[in-house]
Amino acid sequence: MSSNLPIQTLYSSDGGDTYAWSFRANSSVVKVTFHNPGKQEDPTCGPLLDAIAIKEMLPLKFARGNLVKNGGFETGPHVFKNFSTGILVLPKRQDLYSPIPGWIVEHIRPVKYIDSKHFNVPSGLAAVELIGGRETSIAQVLRTSPNKWYNLSFTIGDAKNGCNGTMTVEAFGGRKSVRVQFTSQGKGQFKNASLRFQAVSERTRIAFYSMSYHTRLYDFGHMCGPVLDDVKVVPVA
Repeated sequence: MSSNLPIQTLYSSDGGDTYAWSFRANSSVVKVTFHNPGKQEDPTCGPLLDAIAIKEMLPLKFARGNLVKNGGFETGPHVFKNFSTGILVLPKRQDLYSPIPGWIVEHIRPVKYIDSKHFNVPSGLAAVELIGGRETSIAQVLRTSPNKWYNLSFTIGDAKNGCNGTMTVEAFGGRKSVRVQFTSQGKGQFKNASLRFQAVSERTRIAFYSMSYHTRLYDFGHMCGPVLDDVKVVPVA
């Protein structure tokens, strides 16, 4: 297996980004190789590679009462303890196995996996930051009963990383959708939202994306966006 990391675009302004890539081992011994397939105008230049970690992803456990797998994003890629600007997770067309188990990153830009040590997250240890505007979304396909009603609830906010302004997240559940607006001052505030939808088949897709692009207030080279966490889907009695 292989994957290309599109490092032509930097999402942070400190000169480097951290990426996650997942693979399934076919044997007890695996060789991991990094290669630069590009050709620079200056042959002495090339991408800088540093700080490599490999983490085993264990099977997910269902949370009782919640149809969403890994709805709190507690299971995800390795985060370096000493420093982190977030972990970029590529769309499925570039990464067959998601580093955020249960979730599918769609379209052309990555989402950012953030942890509670380096960012402000609504609850738990981690969350997802939607940094790609309309060019990225994160989705999951659920098992549902046709014609039954469900309630989708989630939390949006900011990571207390200087990303402020009016943010809008659109959430989809089956054929229904809702737009939730949140005014961020970059101080780590959050807002709860919900959507009631009716399943039309045995599989229902839920998805989230940010309707606009954002950068830090005093750092226009650092892309950011609304934070998503605590995604739950429960049947309506």
